[in-house]
Amino acid sequence: MSLQSLDPFFRPKRVVLIGATSRPNSVGSVLARNLTAFGLDRVAFVNPFVAEIDGIAVHPSLTDLPAPADLAVVAVPPEAIVGVMEEIGAADIHHAVVITTGLGHGQGSLLEAMTAVARRHGIRVLGPNSAGLQIPPIGLNASFAQRAAVTGDLAFVSQSGTLTHAALDWAARHGIGFSGIAVLGDAVDVHFDEMLDHFALDHRTRAILLYLESIGDARAFLSAARAAARSKPVVVIKAGRHAAGARAARSHTGALAGVDAVYDCAFRRAGLLRVADLDEMFAAAETLSLVPRIRGKRIAIITNGGGAGVLAADSVVDLGGEIATLSEETVSALDQSLPPGWSRGNPIDLIGNAAADRYGAATRAVLADDGVDAVVAINCPTPLAPSRLAAEAVVEAVSGYRRGHYDGKPLIAAWLGEDDGWSSTFAKARIPALETPHGAVEGLMQLVRQAEAQAALTATPADVLAGFSPDRNRAASVIAAALADDRLWLKASEVVELLAAYDIPIVPALAAANAADARHLAAELLKQHRSLVVKIASPDIVHKSDVGGVELELSSPEAVAAATEAVIARAKAARPGARVEGVTLHPMIVAPKAVELIAGVTDDPVFGPVMVFGRGGTAVEVINDRALALPPLDANLAHDLIARTRVARQLQGYRDRRPVDVDRLAGILQRLAQLVAEHPAIGDIDLNPLIAEADRLTVVDARVTLVPNTPASGTAVHHPRLSIRPYPTEWEEHLKLPGGRMVFVRPVRPEDEGRYLAFFSKMTAEDMRLRFFQRVHDLGHAFVARLTQIDYARAMAFIALDPDSGDMLGGVRLHGDPGGGDGEYAVSVRSDLKGLGLGRTLMTQIIRYARREGYAHIHGEVLAENRQMLRMCERLGFVLTPDPDSHDIIKVDLDLRSITD
Repeated sequence: MSLQSLDPFFRPKRVVLIGATSRPNSVGSVLARNLTAFGLDRVAFVNPFVAEIDGIAVHPSLTDLPAPADLAVVAVPPEAIVGVMEEIGAADIHHAVVITTGLGHGQGSLLEAMTAVARRHGIRVLGPNSAGLQIPPIGLNASFAQRAAVTGDLAFVSQSGTLTHAALDWAARHGIGFSGIAVLGDAVDVHFDEMLDHFALDHRTRAILLYLESIGDARAFLSAARAAARSKPVVVIKAGRHAAGARAARSHTGALAGVDAVYDCAFRRAGLLRVADLDEMFAAAETLSLVPRIRGKRIAIITNGGGAGVLAADSVVDLGGEIATLSEETVSALDQSLPPGWSRGNPIDLIGNAAADRYGAATRAVLADDGVDAVVAINCPTPLAPSRLAAEAVVEAVSGYRRGHYDGKPLIAAWLGEDDGWSSTFAKARIPALETPHGAVEGLMQLVRQAEAQAALTATPADVLAGFSPDRNRAASVIAAALADDRLWLKASEVVELLAAYDIPIVPALAAANAADARHLAAELLKQHRSLVVKIASPDIVHKSDVGGVELELSSPEAVAAATEAVIARAKAARPGARVEGVTLHPMIVAPKAVELIAGVTDDPVFGPVMVFGRGGTAVEVINDRALALPPLDANLAHDLIARTRVARQLQGYRDRRPVDVDRLAGILQRLAQLVAEHPAIGDIDLNPLIAEADRLTVVDARVTLVPNTPASGTAVHHPRLSIRPYPTEWEEHLKLPGGRMVFVRPVRPEDEGRYLAFFSKMTAEDMRLRFFQRVHDLGHAFVARLTQIDYARAMAFIALDPDSGDMLGGVRLHGDPGGGDGEYAVSVRSDLKGLGLGRTLMTQIIRYARREGYAHIHGEVLAENRQMLRMCERLGFVLTPDPDSHDIIKVDLDLRSITD
């Protein structure tokens, strides 16, 4: 759906309440009272059983309205909902806030019937079971909340009505206002993604707050969340952090991927800031809005109480910050301003009798220190110095610093005593003042996490997999063979084949049905290896060591045969019902100084495939050292996945242990993610242990399960369960230009930043002006990242490369409405390559893509003087129309539905 299709929810011309009543304390009466504030000339009431409410006429039906409405608010009994929705559709109203509850769920329910009617009439529905909608800037209160929100710059989107009412009460006590409040309820139509898209573009909204209990369409949610988080803070509360109904794990990997942990990694990937409760949510929103962007996590602490300073320092370390080291110049400046007994370090203890002048001097000194990224100023009450005067001194110092520094430096206050006017002093200066040192530190660390999330969203990864081309057909054939055999698991030899196709190192595996087969195979293997390992082969036994299914260091064929008989016997005794197919033989890996790791993928019911990495071995669940990430992974994400584990420190080496090649390990994780993205039939992968040494990374044991009724392979775009749309390899093509020159055209990747910079260096200033409609002076990372780091779920960009040099020759992009119906294009060709037909080739490619994706139109704006582009558009079938608002611009539009193959 187009974002414009939501406009009547946020900017309705006229609202009708269906189910209005004067019955005291009823939902219909509260809604009627709240809606009247929108203006009696813009509100109408409908109820066939009520004549008037407080002197306002109530109409029997929608056909009796004196003027048409574009938004309906529905609060009728459940049994009336289907008929009312039919009437709304007949009245040509296409937006409805459905308050009605008790519609049931599932086949044959009133919910299903209501949804079918809404879709048939093209009605967008907020709800049902919604607590309503409030848009304070325009005076709309279409909710049954007892308290109306005041106007502010926070948007709040919630799945819970009662939580929303609690949030309104909290906000009122703290003087916080809203740009919009929406309660999704059962969300049969409008979901979080469309709300995020709206408020991300809303100029009145500074930050978006979410309360969610579950996510329906993970891909749509994450796509919208990532887009919103690039432009403004998005703070989320996720309820059910300790859900008792977490699914039972089927493997080591699954056991490590708890439900809430997956939500955590999804929020991290999208750049959202997660908090635990309403206090943290609004504190985070206030902090993020009032203080400048933080540049690092080195924190200076100013205090008149030594104990409070120590507590704050502990909080800094606990929350992942760093205690800033004061420069010699700062210490010298403080020596001149503070008494001899001051701490001469950080925390800066001003001594208990500190007056305002010490606060001012200390604040000025630490703000000027380049080794300090942010400041926590603490005041403990004392009869010797009023807290208000100390606050005024801090404010004066901060104001002086801000006047000389455009970006400022964050400072948060923690004034612990009774308010003698200090709170208003800080409020007027837009400096957050919290009640505890821990709260102040937490506020700064929220800034750090927000800055890190923003940086991660736009970081340029290294192109470490350049030139890597997996053997996709080989992998697909392995999977297809297992599925054809009605197996949802791969044999050990098949696992080896699958991983080898993606260059993931694993020890060889040979299958033996019995002791005789094992003896024969061992005789050959022992010519190449000093000793062997025998493992039980059974699709029903996940953890082989639990049933005595592993025998190590077997150095003769006879020992291998005896071990085969032993492990088969033990497995059958321990698991009588298990299918035992024999054993597998592997070379014995002797690595006394290695670190045992686990890497894998588990299939989450909400987010689909989830990557897991951490400390491996048989005690993996007990150690519980793991991190999660959503595939696909680039080099930065793979390194981050490793770094978030405790075992990462071991990989750096210690004592006589040399460091592991972490770049190579990250590459294995990237290829593992690519394997899953390109083969939807893969369910779970469990690589445990993955042996890590300075000069070797090898998977020693692995297990792969499959998903029934799923293609063995397919285009990455159409993976049915990936929550982040991966790089679409199927759009990589070698194309011939009209003159015969070959170019390699592929989707853009984040790693292409360098190519874009080189490309722009070969564009004339005039061509850059024609492309961007203005002179472009800043070609820094932020500018180029917007071009190279796209969400394939809502945009596409193709670049044309020279097949030999890899140089970028041109590019074309399409940015679609999040609903996918309409897209805006832009195209550019290197200035020295005009006239070769490259521009038309790129436009033809993006048109092909748009048609396959279901777009209805492609449009663009072209400067009237750019005759060459306009001629090309005409030849491609675009309709050219002068822009009524600017004679310098021609609007071009291509109706893709009119194109026939």
